[in-house]
Formats: sequence, structure tokens, C-alpha cells
Amino acid sequence: YASVEVLDNPSLKDKPVIVGGTADTRGVVAAASYAVRKFGVRSAMPIKTAVKLCPQAIILPVRMGRYKEISERIHEIFGRYTPLVEPISIDEAFLDVTGCPGTPEQIGRAIKDDIKKETGLTASVGIAQNKFLAKLASDLKKPDGFVVITDENKQGILDPLPVSAIYGIGKVSEKKLNSLGIRTIAQLRTHSVEHLKGVLGSFASDVLDLARGIDDRPVELPGQAKSISSEETFATDISDKDQLLKVLYGQVQEVAKQLRDDDLAAKSIHLKLRYGDFQTITRAKTFDEPTSTTDVLWDGAKSIFEQWHKTEAGALRLLGFCAAGLMKVEQQQLMLFDSQQGTKKSNIDRAMDEIQKKYGADAIKRKL
Repeated sequence: YASVEVLDNPSLKDKPVIVGGTADTRGVVAAASYAVRKFGVRSAMPIKTAVKLCPQAIILPVRMGRYKEISERIHEIFGRYTPLVEPISIDEAFLDVTGCPGTPEQIGRAIKDDIKKETGLTASVGIAQNKFLAKLASDLKKPDGFVVITDENKQGILDPLPVSAIYGIGKVSEKKLNSLGIRTIAQLRTHSVEHLKGVLGSFASDVLDLARGIDDRPVELPGQAKSISSEETFATDISDKDQLLKVLYGQVQEVAKQLRDDDLAAKSIHLKLRYGDFQTITRAKTFDEPTSTTDVLWDGAKSIFEQWHKTEAGALRLLGFCAAGLMKVEQQQLMLFDSQQGTKKSNIDRAMDEIQKKYGADAIKRKL
């Protein structure tokens, strides 16, 4: 909001600008320029409190129509580079560029340049292997940052940060952790799930994953079923390749059928792999066209698995398959996406679905 106000009125540059109403109202701060944040002014703070902190602040009314106009232009730029865009606010979004032309860094630079050229605004870009790290990266060097977090540098970036940098740890949880001498992410990582459950409850395992830079949430399109997944935690860790492939094949079939039952198609797929030591990784693939065809989904999943097995194989505690980037697509539309061979596969899928619907899931099965 504040950036748009400066864009439209350059004389406000480097001035303490508050967007949110007038000083004599009971309103709250909708946005604060970086200049006014130096005085302790923050979003959601009562306007009267903000004015006490910075009496010289310039207070402007919210112009939501203008902000939405700029937001739509920026999202149009996103759409040029990937169809998988998940808005998280009017001025932030997650983009999955898996399988898109160019490296993530090249795409990030291009988007940043396009936004500057076409709107006049600067943008902070964070690039990482998952949503938690990408969001963290984008916040590190605002307002004009470009930060890449990799497997190699992620722990070095995470460890010095306060535990409050982890999504879901609010002031109450932070205070409890601090009372135990846990102030940084590095200190948090030294504790077991069982120990942290006393403070964080069932969220403890997720917090430890985030502290290690692990986040398997896919980028999801708004306004639709976000994803369909199937996963299994094994009683004992499994390292046998054929056994793991058999499990994965069953998961792909389950998810594919659910997609077709719901008239949905997936633009991307994700494998979730958790080792015996609880280290969790995800690997993804984006398709050229949305699909719900079992064989297409399986070919993609198997390709991801084979690459993982070649370079990172290990005994797994959990294996999961997820279809994401879902869109509502009628079967007739799916047939347009398919080649002649693909149409045959789709017909087989529909025939098997009908048989199973009529006679039960065990009436007909695929072989791996």
C-alpha cells in the first residue's frame, strides 16, 4: 500500500507514511513505509498509537481499488512464467516454477525486472526449495531483495534466527520456549519432538521440520481443491526399491481415480520421502498440460522416484504422492489435451473406474 502511494506521489519518498485512515479515528495501520517503521510503527497497530510514536507521520486513506489494480498487473506478470501461482496477500504470492524454462534464479530476476519496468515498483524475491524457506528468503532483504536459499546454505541462514521466525510460533509459544533457554532455531533443533511437545503440543514435529528447512506444502491454486494426496507411514523402514515402487503405484492409482471422480486435473505432482531419522524431502514435476490419466501420473511419479533412488536412496519411514495445481476440467477437455495414445489411456481409466464403481475396487486391478 505505502509503496503504491509513493509511486503515485514521488514527493512521499523516504517520508514516514502510514496508510490506514486519519489520526482522529479508531482505525488501525494498514501499511507503514520503511521510514516510519524506524519509529516502531507496525501494521495492525492503532492509528493513535502510531501517531504517538511518530507525530510527523503522513497519514493517508486506504485506496483499495488502486492497490488491486497494481496487484492484478503483477499477477499477470507471474502468469507469464508459471501457471502455478498461490496468492497469499494482495502483494505476495508463491510461485512453483518446477519444469518451467530457465533456472529459478533466471525466472526470479526476470519477474523482478518486469515488475519494475511495468509498474515502477520494486519487489523482493525469495527463491528456495519450499514455501517456508522462499517466504523467509523474500523477507530477509526487503524492500528490494533477491535471496536464494539452497540445501547448502539453509541451516546457516536459519540457525541464528529467533524461534519466532518459524511459521506458527507466536508470542506465547516464543515466551515458553525462551523460558527453557530456547531462543534461536539452532537451539530449537537440539531438542527432541517429545521434549518440545510439552510446549508446542502436536505442532512440535512440524516446527522441528521447519527448523530444518523442511516444508512439504505444495503451491496451490486459489478457489479450488488444493491438492489430493496419499501417503503411508511404514511400521518398519523400507529400503527395497521394488516394494517402495509398489506402494507408490498404489498411491498414484488412488489419487488418479479421485481426480477423475472430482473432474479435476493436476498440473504438478509431488513425492514426499521421509527417512528413518525423520529427515523429509519433497521432489516435484510440472506437466505441460493438466492430467488425471493414471499412466501419465505414474510415468511422472516413477521418473521422480528413479532420480531420487539414483542419488539419494535410503530406507524410508514414509512415502507419499500428491497431485497439486488442480483445476476443474471436464473429460471432454482432457481428451483435447491428450494425444491419440493418451486418449486410449484415458478410455482405459474410465472403463476401469466404471467397473470398480459397479463391482467394487477389487473387481479389476492394474499390474505394476
